[in-house]
Amino acid sequence: MTYPEPDPQRTRALPNQGGQPQPQPQPTPAAPEDVRRAKRVRTVRMARTAVTFVCALFAVVLVFQIILVLAEANPANGFAAFVDGFSSAVSLGFDGLFTPDSAKAAVLFNYGAAAIVWLLISAALNYLIRRFALPGPRVPRA
Repeated sequence: MTYPEPDPQRTRALPNQGGQPQPQPQPTPAAPEDVRRAKRVRTVRMARTAVTFVCALFAVVLVFQIILVLAEANPANGFAAFVDGFSSAVSLGFDGLFTPDSAKAAVLFNYGAAAIVWLLISAALNYLIRRFALPGPRVPRA
């Protein structure tokens, strides 16, 4: 079986066939201001991630408390007691804000409002961190 001659247009992207190694382009060193900018952006991202995680954790604990109360979980259980204590600590004072006739509705409204406020706090803090901590746009040097 014979193979056709290679087409130079199709093989031009292949590495050098002559046995000579092609020189690799040397990476240009980053300017110090680029390194500082990259470090600052990385630090801001880590701070925003931490804020999002903590606020979301508080909201999830409040939602767990709502689910446990609506499902009539045993309050003497260790997990239910832990969630109850944690959720009362992060409820932002919303514990007695709404006072409907049903205790389940009171937990749903009070802790639900606190969970929503935690998500709003997360969004506001992330906006403020991004707005004031990140460097501005690059200005090309003349």
